[in-house]
Amino acid sequence: MDLYGKKSKSVPQKLIIHLLEILLLWLSYRILFQEGGAWVENFLHIDNAGVQKGRRMIIFIFNIVVFLRLGFMMIVLLQRRIPWEESFSVPLAFAVYYVGFSILVLPTQKAVDGLDIFAIVLFIFGSVLNTGGELLRHRWKRLPENKGKLYTGGFFKYSRHINYFGDLLWVTAYAVITRNWYAGIIPVLLFCLFAFYNAPKLDHYLKVKYGAQYDSYAENARMLIPFLY
Repeated sequence: MDLYGKKSKSVPQKLIIHLLEILLLWLSYRILFQEGGAWVENFLHIDNAGVQKGRRMIIFIFNIVVFLRLGFMMIVLLQRRIPWEESFSVPLAFAVYYVGFSILVLPTQKAVDGLDIFAIVLFIFGSVLNTGGELLRHRWKRLPENKGKLYTGGFFKYSRHINYFGDLLWVTAYAVITRNWYAGIIPVLLFCLFAFYNAPKLDHYLKVKYGAQYDSYAENARMLIPFLY
């Protein structure tokens, strides 16, 4: 967690991340709308229904929004140093969303319905919690009078890691759009990663850095899911 105390623009690393993300978007488009779907069917033996384009379009729009959000957060909000290994591990993780969900939606023939509208709302809400929460914190930390203080306002007053919770929501929305039971494994694994690794590790860092400030905050805010966990 020493990365959180090291500031750097990390321009080369961010450039690689974005180039790889663009490559993944192109691959996603090929799978959803071009001959990539036929390749998946022939070599991975996953049905390519090719009938219902609506939900495929939703998946691709989700991909574009996630790409733009990630770009904004890395260029504008992210202040810490990015190690070289992270410039490859981040795109690898997002390949699960861009490519994984694109593959999982291929067999689905069901037309878009009310449940999909709910998933779109869930995606928007999760995106706002994640990016909006980070933006509010970024603005707060830029004020000189807040130097050395722990941010506990905005969405973070409902959860110590509300940004992670937002991630869980928009990833779950992806899974719902696919209407593929296997897709549900992805948000479940993400929850386990956040609940048992990322969040506890970051909690330890914050406790060491902020001491009593963090102890008081932890007593009044859940770790991950507001009001529950």
